[in-house]
Amino acid sequence: MDVSFLGGPQPQRGVGIVAPFDFALDRELWRWVPDDVSLHMTRTPFVPVEVSLDLARLVSEHETLREAVRALCAVAPEVVAYACTSGSFVGGSAGERAMAAAMTQAGEVPALTTSGALTEALREIDARRIALVTPYTKSVTDSLEEFLGEAGIEITGRSYLGLTREIWRVPYRDVVDMAREAVAGGPDALFISCTNLPTYDVIPQLEAELRMPVLSANQVTMWAALRSIGKEAVGPYQALLDPVARRGPAAMPPAGHGVE
Repeated sequence: MDVSFLGGPQPQRGVGIVAPFDFALDRELWRWVPDDVSLHMTRTPFVPVEVSLDLARLVSEHETLREAVRALCAVAPEVVAYACTSGSFVGGSAGERAMAAAMTQAGEVPALTTSGALTEALREIDARRIALVTPYTKSVTDSLEEFLGEAGIEITGRSYLGLTREIWRVPYRDVVDMAREAVAGGPDALFISCTNLPTYDVIPQLEAELRMPVLSANQVTMWAALRSIGKEAVGPYQALLDPVARRGPAAMPPAGHGVE
């Protein structure tokens, strides 16, 4: 059968993703991506270190990122994103900016990081007081809070698991339980950290229950990367992605806290 009349595959826009060696959620990233965009992924080299501040520093060394970006440039992405929250906040705001600059220089294309995307997303939804959920240890969670403090973000509450490995195995029910605990302080929004923590399906559920925008590491990374090339991330009723959702349950006061 002659199919030449079909004209070949649909043209694709390319987004390059640099992920830590233990990243296990490739399919989750793809769920935010429209059909005419392809993700091109590479991973940092393996290092025998548990999830910690030391690991965050090792996987975010500038030469490591530059080599990853140079490899991705073989397929000509329009933007490159470093999909690692801890690796991009461990050096503070100045460190995050330096990482993005090193990646941009290496690939001669725009580059961003998960933590940089987070601060951009918080500005987008005008959230200045947030709750944190992380799978990290206390020291790594503290480092995230310090990074956000530099950006003028107040942390009203937090909940963390203390994990040092296999974060991708955490079930949604644990994320939901931590979220309920963390938001007791009445924040503007909730942020669920770590690109290796599954969040896609739980975001709409939490926004409806908690009556506030819920952001996650993978969500903000894909939102910022796609926006930088003039595309919109896709997702079911998520306040960051859909202005209608911001005026829906995510904008409503929690039950028992009506307007007076």
